[in-house]
Amino acid sequence: MENGSKNRISYFLILFSGDPIILIPCPFCYVGHLFPNQKRTSTTMIGKVSGGFTPEELRSLRRLKDPYGIQRFLYDLPYHQADTAWSPRLVLREKTAHCLEGAIFAAAALRANGYPPLIIDFEAKRDSDHVLAVYQTDGCWGAIAKSNFTGLRYREPIYRSLRELALSYFEDYFNLLGERTLRRYSAPINLKRFDHLSWMTTEKPTWFIAEYLTEIHHFPLISRSQITRLHRVDERSIRAGLVGYSREK
Repeated sequence: MENGSKNRISYFLILFSGDPIILIPCPFCYVGHLFPNQKRTSTTMIGKVSGGFTPEELRSLRRLKDPYGIQRFLYDLPYHQADTAWSPRLVLREKTAHCLEGAIFAAAALRANGYPPLIIDFEAKRDSDHVLAVYQTDGCWGAIAKSNFTGLRYREPIYRSLRELALSYFEDYFNLLGERTLRRYSAPINLKRFDHLSWMTTEKPTWFIAEYLTEIHHFPLISRSQITRLHRVDERSIRAGLVGYSREK
């Protein structure tokens, strides 16, 4: 459907519960009304949400300037597979990150540069879930992410809905057997809800964020019948997706 007023829900989410297909209005397929214009905050407001960062740490985050600057920082960090859940402060200190830590770091860096600290979660079948920081420019969604797979990282802010954004990851979301595994996506989570736990600077693990992601509702991307018709990814695409793949913990 074509976009209407931002005060109306202009898309429908297809929920699959076997057959038949059920169509219901979806408030998250066009969510500009949830985060209108995502206006960047003033320097004074940024100071209020510094979250305990030292002046030097804040300067490091603000030097990244914009979403792509944050993504370039994540590109340069080695990927690790340790069983950790570091805060953004610890990522700055250790100079390495995995998917969850990269998304949380990106959300903090977005906040330091005037954006809401938003993340979304992808759920997969026979594969790892994936977490991304998301942002809006001119009402369209983009994403910042750390991943061991080439195609699961940055997205330019050109997607009119979170569903469009999520679908852009579908073809590159596969396991080492070549199975296409992405199934569901969440609504945006504003990490300011965890400010009382000092999520940006704590020395303790931030597993409380990961646990929250397992509790919230996720929306399906494809139907059960579509799942049965999926083909495996070809060998060359698998090799391309694994360029730079790290097996080190």
